[in-house]
Amino acid sequence: MAPEAGDAGQIIVTGRAQRLYRTETTTVGKAAQDPLDIPQALQVINKDLFADQGARDATDIYRNISGVSFFSYAGITFRGFRQDQSFYDGMRGNPFIGFSVPQLFNIERVEVLKGPAGLFFGPGSPGGIINYVSKTPEDKTGMRLVATAGNYDRRGISAEASGPVDDDGVVTYRLGGFYEASNPYRINTKNVSLIGDGAIAIRTNEGGKLTLQATVYDNDLQANRLRGILTDNDGNFLGNIRWNANEPTDFLHLKSQAYQARYATAIGDRVTFDAGVRYFKATETQQYHEPRGLVAGSADLVAREFRDQIRDVDGLSFSANLTARVDLLGMEHKLQTGADWYDETSVLSSRILRAGVTPLSLSNPVYTNSARDVARAALLPFTVTDTRTKRKGAYLQDQISLSDAFMLVGGVRYDKFEDGVVGNRFYTDDDVTFRTGAIFKPRRDVSVYLSWSQSFEPQSASSQTIDAGGPFAPVTGDQFEGGVKTDLFDGRLQANFAAYRIVRKNILQADTSLPPVNGQDQLRPIGEVTSKGFEIDLSTDITPNWVALINYGFNDTKITGTIAGQAITNAVGNRFANAPKHKLGFWTRYQVPVIDTAIAFGGEYVSKRISLSGQAVKPYTIFDASLTKRLGFAELMLRVDNIFDKVYAASGFSAQSGHFPGEPRTFLAELRFSF
Repeated sequence: MAPEAGDAGQIIVTGRAQRLYRTETTTVGKAAQDPLDIPQALQVINKDLFADQGARDATDIYRNISGVSFFSYAGITFRGFRQDQSFYDGMRGNPFIGFSVPQLFNIERVEVLKGPAGLFFGPGSPGGIINYVSKTPEDKTGMRLVATAGNYDRRGISAEASGPVDDDGVVTYRLGGFYEASNPYRINTKNVSLIGDGAIAIRTNEGGKLTLQATVYDNDLQANRLRGILTDNDGNFLGNIRWNANEPTDFLHLKSQAYQARYATAIGDRVTFDAGVRYFKATETQQYHEPRGLVAGSADLVAREFRDQIRDVDGLSFSANLTARVDLLGMEHKLQTGADWYDETSVLSSRILRAGVTPLSLSNPVYTNSARDVARAALLPFTVTDTRTKRKGAYLQDQISLSDAFMLVGGVRYDKFEDGVVGNRFYTDDDVTFRTGAIFKPRRDVSVYLSWSQSFEPQSASSQTIDAGGPFAPVTGDQFEGGVKTDLFDGRLQANFAAYRIVRKNILQADTSLPPVNGQDQLRPIGEVTSKGFEIDLSTDITPNWVALINYGFNDTKITGTIAGQAITNAVGNRFANAPKHKLGFWTRYQVPVIDTAIAFGGEYVSKRISLSGQAVKPYTIFDASLTKRLGFAELMLRVDNIFDKVYAASGFSAQSGHFPGEPRTFLAELRFSF
């Protein structure tokens, strides 16, 4: 959880041009810390970059993160591994369940810790974690109003106000509201997004603050439970990227709420403590047509089925962290300890109409059949799956300063978890994860580090049955990483390099050499995957008015252990779906003070990939630009994405549902008022 004691957890940005996108403090390690003192690669994307890039949701910022690329919906490929888990203020409880994407309106910054993060965050993918840090009440009175317009009938308005409630500033508040609607480029689609956010912060003692926050989301997405566009094996789209398998009356509607309380305090100048509780409840209702590939014998008709689904998810998190600096035997120890607990209930009610759904033409789609499919599906019973998830863990880490230039880090965490589906067997187990590292700082603004870190993920509850050979130990991840971080020229140049090797073990596979038991294939934890690569991140002031961001990631992920002839999830042969070997992103902004104008230009390159079905996903390069003009107390931002209107696949999925197309050229204008 992001501490707020004093100013320890705040990002400092000096000037609108110099060090514009830089951060000096991160809380991704559960305590406010200089990134140079963390022996793992990380990135922080702040609200200044959100504003300059016109970022609306999480998918808009992935191009700024080396080692991360889009997979599907909110899911990403992270250092070669698919993952879709997010944290909010250091706690579990993502209100964007299922097929919705996290919004950024009420987010201050996004923190990305790369590689296994089991020590601080418990069970998760070995690729890394993403932590969304919420906006909180500010000490100074201020208001911001933004009006938005763009092509595809985009229109919107948002407002934020914050400041002290009383003369002494003991109580501060924040209120925010966001509305945006559009008719995106896919046929039949219409999106309406609403966000309401409110918070009160109370200064409870010297250096201590209690923050209470409530956020509500309402995303009404017409015909927008989207799959991709079918392709041939070479990755060529078989239809126009505007094609949509959904009828005009299909929809996805997400309603969710998140409530949290966070307390943080400094005890003297050597101890900090924070604790938090977070509750969220989300309901996602879907009625949509799912593409099922080409009709046998046709090169134009796409088979479909109709799905009526309701996802109800609620979760409750607790978290507490204590940090103390202690001198022992002539050395300073930074001791961190903490514990967290999470309980989630996820209920999926689903009915699927597979027979009698009219196919849809790729070349000339005619949409007329939704009402009939809805009525026929309503005669089917719902299949209800009630999944329960419990997590609890505690950690201890010691960071020892042997000298001003040399630090050692060591930590251990214990986790206990329980997973299961109501009506079936529940599975309980535990695990221990470690992290160790060494940091050498030849000067205060250069850090050379080595680390070893671990992660684990419980096996799927459905795979733990005795008939299948279970129960099985969790999937594990081990990473060795080395790198260099710099903060040179008084922070005007941050250049980071990291090289890593991740080994993921205990992946379950069906062992066909053994006979089934009661109809269940016998599983064995034989699968092993190795991910190797390196990343380069550069953030610099080329001149006092010219800033640039560049990130590059190379990754090679392959199966290194398997049962002969048996696949591993998300793999085709020895390669992995949507795992590019090369990804490059850049963004540069030049400020012209004499006319109060800034011009920005950026781009992204993603190398070739494969889909889940082994079809090629072509490489692509796209470019974006923006212009920001100050108008007294107002500011006008004009932005264009995909300048050259490139037709490309943002990611591959399956032969039945196609590749996800990237957005065509889009225009966005924002008029921003600050008071």
